[in-house]
Amino acid sequence: MIQLIIGLGNPGEEHEKDRHNAGFWFVESLAAQLQIRLEYEKRFLGYIAKAKLKGLERYLLEPNTFMNLSGQAVGACCRFHKIAADSILVVHDELDLKPGVARLKFGGGTGGHNGLKDIQAHLGSAEFWRLRIGIGHPRDLASERKVIEVVDYVLKKPRKEEQALLESALDKALDVMPLILAGDMQNATQTLHTHC
Repeated sequence: MIQLIIGLGNPGEEHEKDRHNAGFWFVESLAAQLQIRLEYEKRFLGYIAKAKLKGLERYLLEPNTFMNLSGQAVGACCRFHKIAADSILVVHDELDLKPGVARLKFGGGTGGHNGLKDIQAHLGSAEFWRLRIGIGHPRDLASERKVIEVVDYVLKKPRKEEQALLESALDKALDVMPLILAGDMQNATQTLHTHC
């Protein structure tokens, strides 16, 4: 059962609309849907909210560290609440999925994602769930003549048409949260992958 849902992003107003903050967008939307409030907790180096759902205490976490240090907040929260890696869902932006696509995955590599790398290092395990929110890759922007570096791409606001697709993917991911919270990861995965 998922006990901790972590949204990845970079703190600060200047990063709020960056593609890299898709994880934050999801967790904030979920908190609003559950009518709970994320509040800063120094010991967890981030913003956290607690809710009793399906008979279990669940936590939402937004690390207040930069992306490449996300594991500090996740490790602190997991140690304090005694949450195992396989009870975690990390929500993050995914370059290898097009905008509008969201995918659930258990374990595996980091795909070069610095937030995932740091979480894996702090947990000592890759055996956690990931909700991957597609943001597309700069190489897909064939109409642009100049090469865009990945770092410049993820730290920029999506185009208007991409933003609409991202919001659609986030909505579809929110729709499967009841299944995820019930521990029905197979149906959640199948539903999400069919409709998104």
